[in-house]
Amino acid sequence: MPLFHNLLVIRRYRPSDKDTVRCLFSNGIREHIGPCFQNAMTSPLHLTITLSLGVVGYLLGSLFTALLLSAAWVGLIYCCSYDLFARYVAAKLKTDMQDIDGSYLSRPDDCFWVAEAEVDGATQVIGMVAVLCIESGNEKHGELFRMSISPKSRRMGLGRRLTQTVIDFCKERGFSKVVLETTSTQMAAVDLYKKLGFKLTVFVLSESTVELCRSVQRSFISFLYPQTQHNLF
Repeated sequence: MPLFHNLLVIRRYRPSDKDTVRCLFSNGIREHIGPCFQNAMTSPLHLTITLSLGVVGYLLGSLFTALLLSAAWVGLIYCCSYDLFARYVAAKLKTDMQDIDGSYLSRPDDCFWVAEAEVDGATQVIGMVAVLCIESGNEKHGELFRMSISPKSRRMGLGRRLTQTVIDFCKERGFSKVVLETTSTQMAAVDLYKKLGFKLTVFVLSESTVELCRSVQRSFISFLYPQTQHNLF
């Protein structure tokens, strides 16, 4: 397991980070395919369809037909899960992740950071996160985007530090809150955000979407913690 401890630096994105950041983003999103497929297959509706196809196949032909129909259905669900995330990655690599400077660094209230550390004797980008300023009337709030951490560098507190970087940035600019969306299968991420004070504001089971939000203003009693928005696939 790589160790970075005090060698970790969270800094502003540079153009030279582009290839590494795009790879980190792509790999991170594609990790959701398996959990999404498992989540879909354990739903009562999909389990019922799988069993029904097996029964119909057995009655119409043989055990082989039953297995074939069930396997075809399971394969279809996996292909749909794969296509969902593959299309998302392809779209983002052509838009904001193609022009990171223009998308996240062209305005003073937006930012994109990378976490850099010496891992196994070499300096590497091991994480990233971004924030965009969203204006609504006279209010501004930050929306957290593109949180991703290299698998070998997880469970070391990096997610907390990246999230806190976004929160501090928003506090400095007087934003009212920080919001974000994440898939329901990312329970470790949801737990982290809750520990940092984010509150679940939207949970749309049919869309596998959760929303979380955290206030960054002070009340007369104490500092209000963030509320976050989170979506489920």
